[in-house]
Amino acid sequence: MKKSMNKSRKGERGQSLVELAISLIVILMLLLGAVEFSLALFQYVTIRDAAQEGALYGSIAPEDEAGMIARARDAASDVVNLAVGDVVVSYNTSSPVRKCEGITGGLPHAVTVTITYNHVIAFPLVGPMIGDNDITLTARVTDTILTPYCSP
Repeated sequence: MKKSMNKSRKGERGQSLVELAISLIVILMLLLGAVEFSLALFQYVTIRDAAQEGALYGSIAPEDEAGMIARARDAASDVVNLAVGDVVVSYNTSSPVRKCEGITGGLPHAVTVTITYNHVIAFPLVGPMIGDNDITLTARVTDTILTPYCSP
């Protein structure tokens, strides 16, 4: 009688071990996904803040596109390395630039800084789960030009 009882307990322990192994895989996949999402979110917040920094500089010096790009790249440099092509500056020009007529008479009235960055997925199992090895992050900030750009 004791032998059959010990056999069934060993079988139950083996079953528990298999259940643990299956559950552990699922829990680890969820954990890796959460960590990957957190990394992507951190990078997105960084490029959004960098776009805000570039747009802020552009609101004061709208003619200095290179300065806006450099300001945005510098603001993001502690987390991501942005290439020059990752930062795009645009203006809301609906008509050609003309001489300023008061503080709001010059065109354009706003500057937009757009940053596009590809977050490369760090964990090898997460990429196949979502179907791609990178996630494209885009941050766009529009700011009012405080010193209008005026043609001479």
